Amino acid sequence: MLPSLAEVLGMDVVRRGRPEVVAGAGGLSNQVRWVHVSELADIAHLLKGGELVLTTGVALPPDSAGLGGYVKDLAGVGVAGLMVELGRRFVGSLPPALARPAERAGLPLVALRKEVRFVEVTEAVHARIVDAHLEELRRSERLHAVFTELSLEGASVAEVIHQVARLGGMPVVLEDLTHQVVAVDPAGEDPEAVLEGWEGRSRAAVSTERVAYVPESGLLVARVGARGEDWGRLALVCEEEPGGAQRMLIERATTALALGRLIERDRSGLRRQAERTLLAAILDHEVADHEVTARARALGVPVTGRQLVGVTARLPAGWAVGDPQAITRALAESVAGSARRSGLPVLVGVLEEGVVTALLSMPAGVGVEAVLTRLAGACAEALPAAPVVGVGSVGHTVAEARRSLRESRQVADLVRDQPGTRPYHELGDLGILGLVHLLRDDPRLQSFVERQLGRLLSRERREQTGLLEALSAYFRAGGNKSTAARLAHLSRSVFYQRLSRLEEILGVSLADPGQAVSLHVAVLALEDLRRARGRG
Repeated sequence: MLPSLAEVLGMDVVRRGRPEVVAGAGGLSNQVRWVHVSELADIAHLLKGGELVLTTGVALPPDSAGLGGYVKDLAGVGVAGLMVELGRRFVGSLPPALARPAERAGLPLVALRKEVRFVEVTEAVHARIVDAHLEELRRSERLHAVFTELSLEGASVAEVIHQVARLGGMPVVLEDLTHQVVAVDPAGEDPEAVLEGWEGRSRAAVSTERVAYVPESGLLVARVGARGEDWGRLALVCEEEPGGAQRMLIERATTALALGRLIERDRSGLRRQAERTLLAAILDHEVADHEVTARARALGVPVTGRQLVGVTARLPAGWAVGDPQAITRALAESVAGSARRSGLPVLVGVLEEGVVTALLSMPAGVGVEAVLTRLAGACAEALPAAPVVGVGSVGHTVAEARRSLRESRQVADLVRDQPGTRPYHELGDLGILGLVHLLRDDPRLQSFVERQLGRLLSRERREQTGLLEALSAYFRAGGNKSTAARLAHLSRSVFYQRLSRLEEILGVSLADPGQAVSLHVAVLALEDLRRARGRG
């Protein structure tokens, strides 16, 4: 860390000059980036800020206005301080013509009562500055090594957050785009105290910068994301202005978190990696359909003139038996093995821990239901408890296969708490609730919620809660205000007042069908997000 002006004044080489702070004592914490010796009166335009200017004053303007302009120019470029040696131009003390404008501008003005060699001052201070830069480089290298190792080892979010808290010595919170807490490490403090009123505190920490300290909230925040899409924020709880070390730490941590989301961690062989990569490309629409066809054919899985069905098998909710990675690999092998025994080509991949995704390719005329029943049975036999199996609708093109894969993943996610109720589950009638639930971690849905309800969610918590409950009751009642008032346990007059207040805050009209639908979806999404974070 660069030395402060106060630290420079405490150095032996400066103390020999018997320094006296004449004005601007409030700026002694200014960091000294460089020391500049100059007798020129018009030196300000050559400076960049952060310099400590040393002078004997022999060439400074002779009049008070000129001296005031000299000080004003230096303060304007942000110098760390002005140090004037007495004896040549100014004898005994510095004139008020220097001291008064320096005090007004908050520019530290220091008088050296005894002659010192300016070259010795510059050498000593520059040595400290160079040492600070070297220490910063060493610190950067250490942080780079720590977070690179975490990324290469596929460390979990919790592990990364723990390292940030350990290295920074302060609480760390990772939140999503709706300011809901995803992970926290209190760094030895009371977790409840750290998270008390978190949403409001975080919402107040607004900044357009990627990394910024918001003193009003006491948070150093940094956006987390990759490939041009942010998906969360990392926050260090620090009541005082953070230094360069803390900023460097949070920058390295956000990089590690972003990489962790991008790095593929499946440890299966080259064949399984190729299948997984192709499945991901199909789902994300990363490559053209004709390329998908060629790559699938090269893997022995034809996708033209076939019945294509997406299948997702996942460990049921609350699964806590054995090594999850090993169990997931066993599940993947059971899916692949069942297809092989049926003589059917299949792409199988583990796109996330505990979830196996597959694309079955069946000739026309093969009974889809019988194949899926056997496959689901094989999955159940592979684990001590039956997994949840979701399937998509039958497709015949790459585009339809993509839809089927997505449907299967949606179904498996929605029914993950219903293992063993039937061999496999289909899309059926999930409705808007199912769609909102499945998209709750999507930054686009979270951004939609913020756009629709952000003004309301920024209000005081008590008012926010009452208005949200009224809005939810209104939608549950299908727009019938009388019924909604009963559901909300409010008199009709109070309920109508709340609806009016909602429309005023959000700038919408509930009588507008489009705006009402948008708000309804946003409310459903917010309720699901809060339930997921244990706040429902």
